[in-house]
Amino acid sequence: MMEISGSIRTRHGNPGCAASSLRPDNLQSMRTRAEGDLVVTEMDGTSLRSVIASVDDYLMNLGVAKDLCTLLGE
Repeated sequence: MMEISGSIRTRHGNPGCAASSLRPDNLQSMRTRAEGDLVVTEMDGTSLRSVIASVDDYLMNLGVAKDLCTLLGE
């Protein structure tokens, strides 16, 4: 069985707001936290297609979280 793991680290003006916005959409294989000025999400899985789909969804949600936090001024 293939084991896939990795992390996505992105800088944000308010990483706490972005991480909080992203967490509700996390799958069981995902962990999101604010770390300094970064949002860090770690992912793992056993299917490459599933991990790619999760990353794609996460990146879309990340854009929405960024826009939301900017609009709220947080």
